[in-house]
Amino acid sequence: MSNLALWTRPAWDTDRWLRDFFGPAAAADWYKPMNGAFSPAAEIVKDGDDAVVRVELPGVDVEKDVNVELERGRLVIHGEHRDEYAEDKDGRTLREIRYGSFRRSFQLPEHVTSEAISASYDAGVLTVRVKGAYAGAQKQRIAITK
Repeated sequence: MSNLALWTRPAWDTDRWLRDFFGPAAAADWYKPMNGAFSPAAEIVKDGDDAVVRVELPGVDVEKDVNVELERGRLVIHGEHRDEYAEDKDGRTLREIRYGSFRRSFQLPEHVTSEAISASYDAGVLTVRVKGAYAGAQKQRIAITK
């Protein structure tokens, strides 16, 4: 008798969903070595014509260690979560908090400029609002003439 899986539930991959929704990631994002890096959790929601990107960054000093940039049509959020308690005692360490560099990027529509992007930080969550990201995103029927 063989083991046959009639149906398997795919693992939910938020990063892949976000990349699929906002376009393919730049080659540098796909093949960048991840030594000491982590990928903070993110979500994107539609608020009218605006896109709101929320990234969980608890314990990060956003004024010193986080950059939000518009780079070749991509919203790029990168920085570092520093470990203030890096000293190991007796060679034993239990770490459940992730430290290191991070980089998240999201493809934006061509019409978005840096003036349309604003960022704020509250309660460990970085919120980036992209005004007008969904403007004109609805399909419009084109009349066919004879």
